[in-house]
Amino acid sequence: MLDFLLHVDPLYVLSGILVGGLVGMTGVGGGALMTPILVLLFGIHPATAVGTDLLYASITKTGGSIVHGYNRTVDWRVVGRLALGSIPATALTIIALYFMNVDSKATQILLTRVLGVALLFTAISLLIRKPLMQWYMHNVPEMHPDRVRKLTILTGAILGVLVSLSSVGAGAIGVTALVFLYPKLEARRIVGSDIAHAVPLTLIAGLGHASLGLINWHVLTSLLVGSIPAIIVMSIVSARASDTAVRVTLAIVLIAVCIRFWFA
Repeated sequence: MLDFLLHVDPLYVLSGILVGGLVGMTGVGGGALMTPILVLLFGIHPATAVGTDLLYASITKTGGSIVHGYNRTVDWRVVGRLALGSIPATALTIIALYFMNVDSKATQILLTRVLGVALLFTAISLLIRKPLMQWYMHNVPEMHPDRVRKLTILTGAILGVLVSLSSVGAGAIGVTALVFLYPKLEARRIVGSDIAHAVPLTLIAGLGHASLGLINWHVLTSLLVGSIPAIIVMSIVSARASDTAVRVTLAIVLIAVCIRFWFA
């Protein structure tokens, strides 16, 4: 036990606490904040940061998935449709990374640019979700079920590529897409379904990165030491937080980080 504690880095533990607490409070922000922290603050190679964050996300979101499954707030039909698109897309993206040589300068630039775009889309999703949803409900007619199914699979494929390259998008972007595709589905079931889908998505992508040697296991362990208790605690007190204030603050931070990536 003492040997384990000696190998835990307090700075990474603190990062895990901060991000884990935010995820427990809002349900989003895990990949959107953790990967930039690893790259910008700790100087970790973007590919390694993405891979480490993917496994971090799969472990931390497993608990949420179990809770939602127990409370029957997961629509497994939606999860299956998303996975039908995301799993093949994830596998193909990992294969592409293998042939592109993740240590090359070009690949590093690609990953940072994709990460910047993913952060921007996440910020936009957080800022305009509610007003955009209100406009959508009043102006867009209900779609045919077959079209909804196809668009859900396509959404899964897009998330598979985006998350595999940047570790960002499974939360805010995924939830926003599901809100438009399934406007009659309860909000808690949309969140639960998105979290349940994020577990296999990030796990498969994370294992793919691990096979490429893109996981820092020391960093991963330290992050989990901080994030797991933080998520539990902040999930309990989340009812006291202003959702709008947290979403706007997070969006502003993500835009600033996005600019930093694009003009690095």
